[in-house]
Amino acid sequence: MSRGTYRELAATVLERPARLGAVRLVGVDGRAGSGKTTFAGRLARELGRTRRVTVLHTDDLLDGWAKLLAWQPRMREWVFEPLRRGGAGAYRRYDWEAQRLVDEWTPVEPPDFLVVEGVGSASAAVRADLTLGVLVTAPRELRLRRGLERDGEALRGEWERWMAGEDGHFAEDRTAEFVDVLVDAAPVEAHDAEIEYIIGPGGLSARATLGDDPMSGPDGEEQSDEH
Repeated sequence: MSRGTYRELAATVLERPARLGAVRLVGVDGRAGSGKTTFAGRLARELGRTRRVTVLHTDDLLDGWAKLLAWQPRMREWVFEPLRRGGAGAYRRYDWEAQRLVDEWTPVEPPDFLVVEGVGSASAAVRADLTLGVLVTAPRELRLRRGLERDGEALRGEWERWMAGEDGHFAEDRTAEFVDVLVDAAPVEAHDAEIEYIIGPGGLSARATLGDDPMSGPDGEEQSDEH
């Protein structure tokens, strides 16, 4: 295992070309509860030191627990294509309590960097637009525990169905073979999690095929991810 820093990764993003019009798009992919929200936030903090950065969560464009990738056509129509043309995007956020999209539109002004985190954010449907693709991994037991601690035991069935869907998606998409960075979000190696991350098998140009996330030990970072 080796370490990377968010500052170095931000510099890598800046060095690479924009592929979504003038916007550099970063996809932070991974299964629910893996820690991708935390990773995306820390990377965005570094990117935002010098440029304009926007973070979008795919959970905000879903249809509840129904489909893993329901967000993709909405994100493309409402956000990606307007940004590609140099204009502003907008989206309607999904209200998980009301179980519907809200009526109000949230504007997305053209940023220098757009960080999208969520299941499928570095998948084949998005890949051509990515400046950088990241896959965040963690063991199944840890991911499920994080989810149930956040959402409650009553949603165990939803979580288990969602996780089964993730298994099918990642096996078919082979995301781990195509991302630029594979991250172990539950490493045994000690590190300063605020500024560093542990690079998983495959290094900075991951080409490993993962049926499920590799087993490793939790390092104490128990921050929950979105669905």
